[in-house]
Amino acid sequence: MAGRITIDLFTTLDGVAQAPGGPEEDTSYGFPYGGWQAPLIDETVGRQVTEGIDAMDALVLGRWTYDIFAAYWPQHTEGDGEGRIGRKFDEIPKYVASRGTPALDWRGTTQLGTDAVADVAALRERHENIHVIGSIGFVHSLLAAGAYDELRRWVYPLVIGQGNKVFPDGAAPATLELLGPPIASENGAVLLRYGPAGPLRTGDMTDPQPGA
Repeated sequence: MAGRITIDLFTTLDGVAQAPGGPEEDTSYGFPYGGWQAPLIDETVGRQVTEGIDAMDALVLGRWTYDIFAAYWPQHTEGDGEGRIGRKFDEIPKYVASRGTPALDWRGTTQLGTDAVADVAALRERHENIHVIGSIGFVHSLLAAGAYDELRRWVYPLVIGQGNKVFPDGAAPATLELLGPPIASENGAVLLRYGPAGPLRTGDMTDPQPGA
């Protein structure tokens, strides 16, 4: 049975996915709101995220996110909490999508080839539970190609009005299907789980509806 590719993102209500974790995470294009997620983190989000990490057996990252993770998580492998996450990341295979030459010093890291989208799709034959975390630039390519099984978005009750979005202007039209009931957290974030469901369909509201 082929494995599944899950994209994990934290986003605002207006779709911004840039720099949720801290002020210096991604300041490209002068983004001034890095760390917007931090004041709203809560137990439900933490539990769901940890459960997802526990289940994965491969991690895919874009170059920017890889550099952040590789600098942080190998230093946080002791104890519970972050240590549990750090140990998991350390032990599973990691794959980096990059046109450059990232330092592959993090144990178990491999750089994907020039067709990174195809390479990620091929990982289904080697792993059961592949997760792409953050890496919004590479996620745009996966979404455009439909090369994923689940888009998992934590949507926070914030409007930023600028920044890198999950679906920017010019995103490939597509239809998605809801994969399960939403989960709401204590601080108002909502987990939405969608899968690809083919091309965008249009219609005419003046036509009789099916079953009418």
